[in-house]
Parts: sequence; structure tokens; C-alpha cells
Amino acid sequence: MDIEFVRSRFIKHFDGKEGNIYASPGRINLIGEHTDYNGGFVFPGAVDKGIMCEIRPNGTNTIMAYAIDLKDRVEFKVDDPQGPRASWARYIYGIVQEMRKLGVDVKGFNTAFAGDVPLGAGMSSSAALESCYAFALNDLFGDNKVSKWDMVLAGQATEHNYCGVNCGIMDQFASVFGKAGCLMRLDCRSREFEYFPFNPVGYKLVLLDSVVKHELAGSPYNDRRNSCENVVKHIAAKHPEGKFETLRDCTWEQLEEVKAEVGDEDYRRAKFVLGEKDRVLAVCDALNAGDYETVGKKMYETHYGLSKEYEVSCEELDYLNDIAKENGVTGSRIMGGGFGGCTINLVKEDLYDKFIADAKAKYTAKFGHAPKVYDVVISDGARKIC
Repeated sequence: MDIEFVRSRFIKHFDGKEGNIYASPGRINLIGEHTDYNGGFVFPGAVDKGIMCEIRPNGTNTIMAYAIDLKDRVEFKVDDPQGPRASWARYIYGIVQEMRKLGVDVKGFNTAFAGDVPLGAGMSSSAALESCYAFALNDLFGDNKVSKWDMVLAGQATEHNYCGVNCGIMDQFASVFGKAGCLMRLDCRSREFEYFPFNPVGYKLVLLDSVVKHELAGSPYNDRRNSCENVVKHIAAKHPEGKFETLRDCTWEQLEEVKAEVGDEDYRRAKFVLGEKDRVLAVCDALNAGDYETVGKKMYETHYGLSKEYEVSCEELDYLNDIAKENGVTGSRIMGGGFGGCTINLVKEDLYDKFIADAKAKYTAKFGHAPKVYDVVISDGARKIC
């Protein structure tokens, strides 16, 4: 993100005076899909693409915000009970309200922001926007008294209360707590987390965006969540002495006990979740040992599970995964909820150019358009630039 570009737009659209500049990143998730609502682990990292804003108090009770990329300007009062209609401005409005609930005495300000998080690639541009403004408001009006976890939860509450998205905490967590050269294992049940070194010398991390998003009939995410909850219910009935809230609490042996009762579909979905729990922990050990071959192997296992057991893949994503295997890519899998979006790929540098060229050529020949390519660098979380 270009600091001078954001500053020039801010100066042009307001009174010519400079403010403070803040930035917050988007995120990737190396492994750990569909585990958050099952009480499991996720393994995200902040990336070198995100949101950057310039902001300066204006001495009034009015917030004047300019979205550089959209060329759109919105004004609203700090204490406006309804807030703006523009969807992008709802994120800023929501963060203002949630930070005020935390005791931050937010006053009026002028702000302009821009982003370079690819839209539709599952890298969480909205969380980056929320985290950027939460950090900025805490710095400008809160004397930095609000904790990082409070900023994470303020971002989540903004999605829930003002934007109509009932999201988890992984995206905001990664955007706030990100650390260059490290991925983070987050326990979605306890909120405990740990940094793990990610310095894959000789490898690159790259996203291939299928540029498709399939809308399936019904509620595919709810269906899968219901499958998991059904398995937990049956296991709990067989073990009344235990405490079974999510699949996180269940063992492989207990899953086998209820296989006949829950049916093949629910069994396969629960099998994926238990396997993914084990894979995340295996990747932690591999990263500590600098063993990126094992990391890659687990990524392929996750893709297989998401495709064949959890059934959230699609033809385009499976094809990109097959191309990765054909090119000797160390690891490849679906990143995100599925039904479209990206694969995340861990590839040796000496294979990178051939892999990308082959993927573009074969994918275009089959589907009529090339995948988008996004190289990933693991970076720091929300911060003040100047």
C-alpha cells in the first residue's frame, strides 16, 4: 500500500492538513477449515496486503469519511442512532459505536482509506478495515487503553450488529495480532493462541483464485454445522458422564460407536473435522521442526477431506489442486469455506514459474479464464505507520 497515495487523497478531499496513518492486514489460513464452530483450532497469519487509512480529529461531532477506491464520501454524527446506509461506511460506523461502548471517547474526525486486499479471494478485507479503525480510534481517543482482544471483539461485534454477518473471530484476530514471520494457532474455544515461526526458505506461498463462487441451493454451511451437531448429540447420549459441546470434545473411538446411527453423510463430515483437528496439531510440530514437506502433505490431506468428506469443493478448485500435484507443489488446498475462491499453495521457488504458467494455461483452456495469482508474505498486524 502506498502511503503517499493515501496521504495525497486525504489532503485533496479535506482541508489540506495531514493526519496520522494506520494500517491493518488481510489474512490467510494455512490449515484448519470449518473447525471454528466445532471448537477447534485455526492457523491464520496476517499478510502484506490490507487497509490503510489517514485520520485526523476535526473538532466537531461529525465523521467525514472518504473511500478512495470507491470514490465515495459519507458523513455521519458520532452518536447517530441509525448510521450511514453505504455498506462500506457501516464498518466505520460500527467500530465507532463499539469502541464507544468500551469507554473510548470518540470525537469527530476526517478520514480517507484505501485497500489492496483482493476482493473475493477470502482474505478478509472487512476485518482489515475494522481492525484498522479500531486501532486508530484507540490510539487517537482512547490513550491506548483498549486491549487487542477488545479490538478483535469490537470488529466481530461490528459484523454482527451493523453489517448482518454472523462471523467468528479468526479474521479480526489475525488482523490485530499478526506478526511478521509467524503464523498463529488460535484455540477457538478458549481464545488461547501461540505464535509459530513461518520462514520457509526456498519456498513461496501463493494463492490461486479460481474467480468463481458457486451458489448452492439450501444452506450448505448450516447443513454441515447441523451434521456435526447431530454427531455430538449421539455421542453425548452414549456417554452421559461426559461433557460434549462440540466435536472438539469427541474421540475417534466415540465417532465409530455412532457411525451406524448418524448415517454416512454426517459420519464423513465429522470424520473430516476430527482429522483436521489432528492435522493442525501435526502442522504445529512440523513448523517447529522446519519440516515444510510434512506441512505440505497435511495441506493435501485437508483438501481431500474438504472435497470428498466435507464436500465443500467444486470442479475448479479440485482442478487447481490436481495441477499443483502434477507440478510437484509441496502443499495445496482449498482456503476458506469452499464452493469457489482460492487454493493456497506452498511451492518450492525453483518450481514456482513453471507451476504458475501451467496453472494459467490449463485452467484457461478448461474454464475460459485464467486464475488470479496472489503471492503472500506473512506480515505484522494492525499498527500506526506515522
